[in-house]
Amino acid sequence: MIPNCAATRHVHFHLDGTGPAEFTPPSLEDWPVITREVGENTHRVNLDTVTQAEIEKWKSGDTLLLNGKMLTGRDAAHKRIQTLIESGEGLPEGVDFTGKFIYYVGPVDPVGSEVVGPAGPTTATRMDKFTDLMLEKTGLMGMIGKAERGPATVASIKKHKAVYLMAVGGAAYLVSKAIKKSRVVAFADLGMEAIYEFDVKDMPVTVAVDSEGVNVHETGPAQWKVSLEPAK
Repeated sequence: MIPNCAATRHVHFHLDGTGPAEFTPPSLEDWPVITREVGENTHRVNLDTVTQAEIEKWKSGDTLLLNGKMLTGRDAAHKRIQTLIESGEGLPEGVDFTGKFIYYVGPVDPVGSEVVGPAGPTTATRMDKFTDLMLEKTGLMGMIGKAERGPATVASIKKHKAVYLMAVGGAAYLVSKAIKKSRVVAFADLGMEAIYEFDVKDMPVTVAVDSEGVNVHETGPAQWKVSLEPAK
């Protein structure tokens, strides 16, 4: 039984009718100590002032720490945006993607004093069919999600000199700790698929497709293939 997305870690067990299945949880002592050390190829980015010239300096594989405001949107929001643009009605008041980044996420409702609940990236491939429209018609500068993009989308990113950044999949709670403010700006009726504005501090991402169309999902496996060849 897999109730969540493919990033969920699976446990396989068999119920034979003799009683409940029992599992021994892993010891926390088995986990490494995690520290936050900024590597040499890491750049802090201010999303509120970032320029086209700046993003064109980013290279596939670079690590960025994002700061400032970003908008969010998943499947339902993109479909509605497409309808509004194609009908000539335009985007709702308060939604302006010009020079902005969109984060493909459907955040969980906050609990207690939380600003937002777990807010991990969703699979970006599902937004491929909307990407050329978004880059062509809204002034969007870049996208944040998880997993690879299709060839046509990579070509569109290159054409528009945009970028695609990967957030950390499978760590939705930890990602949410980088979100310092959250508010709904449009499509509130869509619930978690509404358009939110997040204000983030040092949110870690990797440049997956840079403005030249260099795609880490192609270059990465190629590099590993060369590295692993001597082991055969």
